Amino acid sequence: MSSRSNGGGIRSDVKLLSIIEELAELHRAGVTTLSDRLDMPKSTVHAHLQTLHDEEYVVNEDGQYRLGLKHLYLGTVVRDRIPGYRFIKEKVDELAQTTGERAQFIVEDHGHGVYVYRAVGPNAVETDSGTGNRVPLNAISAGKAILAFMPRERVEAILSDVGLPDRTDNTITDADEFWRVLEEIRADGYAHNYEESTAGLRAVGVPVLKPDEEVIGAISVSGPSNRLRGERIEQEIPNEILGVVNEIELNIRFS
Repeated sequence: MSSRSNGGGIRSDVKLLSIIEELAELHRAGVTTLSDRLDMPKSTVHAHLQTLHDEEYVVNEDGQYRLGLKHLYLGTVVRDRIPGYRFIKEKVDELAQTTGERAQFIVEDHGHGVYVYRAVGPNAVETDSGTGNRVPLNAISAGKAILAFMPRERVEAILSDVGLPDRTDNTITDADEFWRVLEEIRADGYAHNYEESTAGLRAVGVPVLKPDEEVIGAISVSGPSNRLRGERIEQEIPNEILGVVNEIELNIRFS
């Protein structure tokens, strides 16, 4: 019988998943490298790699292992099952072009924000918002927009588990202040990020809701603080995203 981790999971499964995540970070690695980095016996690493190889989740190239494309299939299945995803993708592309900035669609997963899709406009700057990246919800406009429209008990559970991690000096880490900001976001219908996740970067986020008002995710537009300021960040971009989200929600309602 398999031993179990302190969290109640199967310990051998945790080791296997650790190997997958390490390969995602390293791109390619051999048994020895994985053994050293994960502090696992080589025999254990090799056995897990063999299982992953047999099931086509990793590729063995002369003793160097990399993740296989079966992971892409699983991720695509999960993404495509998000309500309205295909229409959301079209509208994110549209926003990137009309604003000239970077636009993205983010969902909450296990208390974190996950970038599901992003598009870049002609003036977009590079950020760390790669598809699949996980970020603190409290530090990004889309994350705050999502939290503002969640049931309070769910938000309390997330804050209890994840907390309010700081990314910059501007990140809101005081619980009382954060709850006040969420109330303002709910009243306005959109959230701001004033260099709270990355210095020099600002953003506006708007939640996407199901007809029953359950949160699907949020769409945001981000750009450098010298361009996202004044009327542009206070009115123009919020109104553009709100218009797009209204179309998305109507499409979901009547699809």
